[in-house]
Amino acid sequence: MKFIVSSSLLLKNLQKISGVLSTNNTLPILDDFLFEMTEDQLSITASDLHTTMTVTLEPDKMEEPGVVAIPAKILLDTLKTLSDIPVTFNINEETMTVEMAAGEGTYKLPGHKSDEYPQVPEKEDATNITMASSVLSMAINKTIFATGNDELRPVMSGVLCELSPEEVTFVATDAHKLVRYTRKDVSVGQNASFILPKKPLNQLKAVLSPDDDTPVNIEYNQTNAFFAFDNIKLVCRQVEGKYPNYEAVIPKDNTKNLVINRSMFQNALRRVSIFANQSTHQVRLSLSGQELYLKAEDVEFANEAHERLDCSYEGDDLEIGFNSKFLQEMVTNLDTEQIRMEMSEPNRAGILFPIEEDENTDEEILMLVMPVMLNT
Repeated sequence: MKFIVSSSLLLKNLQKISGVLSTNNTLPILDDFLFEMTEDQLSITASDLHTTMTVTLEPDKMEEPGVVAIPAKILLDTLKTLSDIPVTFNINEETMTVEMAAGEGTYKLPGHKSDEYPQVPEKEDATNITMASSVLSMAINKTIFATGNDELRPVMSGVLCELSPEEVTFVATDAHKLVRYTRKDVSVGQNASFILPKKPLNQLKAVLSPDDDTPVNIEYNQTNAFFAFDNIKLVCRQVEGKYPNYEAVIPKDNTKNLVINRSMFQNALRRVSIFANQSTHQVRLSLSGQELYLKAEDVEFANEAHERLDCSYEGDDLEIGFNSKFLQEMVTNLDTEQIRMEMSEPNRAGILFPIEEDENTDEEILMLVMPVMLNT
């Protein structure tokens, strides 16, 4: 097995899939990239058993098709030190020795047989859907920050995808915050839902272009989801379990409505939260008339901060507390000039919406943040 490829092209493609590799693999073979060469292309795969990602490219020259597993770390470290020059790979298929020649240097490392490398799952009874790269990228970006990290509740560590003939909805929650992102310009013939894990979504987030309408082919069955676009394929195992009834926690009758400049609110939150208790991150919102007062304090260290902001507010006077970190995450992930926050009582969730200047009827987003008990 022999091929010649540009070092920068190879490195660029390996970096697209290297995030799949885990640092604490149970199988030593999972520390490797799997190189498979046919007569017309080279496929390189990374896997951690749950997620498998493959990239294909065309080397400058190919001889003798074959397959070999090459240790990922030493290969990546070597390629990072090279300028953009051709690298010749020569693999002895009997000893599995990998020899690289680049410029005036030659480098040898032990390759491994591919027998133990995980097989990509079959697409049995899979349903197909196509989505633009920009749409999928937006859906991941708007939801993934709200996923949980509780190993006892694995379903909440992923993003729920609900598909219907009318729309596609992505939901993430960690029980403290929740995001529901809906696209009405994407649909499927029949209702379906599945939960995608956070790791493969982060991989997709890194390689999808938010400004590109490249079609992403998505196939799913009862156990796996398959993504294919450009020269990349990703397969991931879905999270097993039933997602909580998130609709039940979204308050419907919200009589108190705040409209405020997003960046002004974001910057004030950022400043005030510096003075908050570093374990609760509590910030107090006091709403009266057309004014919003923010207050945070840390009694133990005698830290305290107050800020007054102009706003548009409808409803009775209200004092409500939130975790400032959660609230900042919400506001940061809304990108309109003005935002609306709906509330009802100090012990009920607040809901944030973007205020769109150009009403995009194909996109809807709702962000919910649970309140915290105010210190008296």
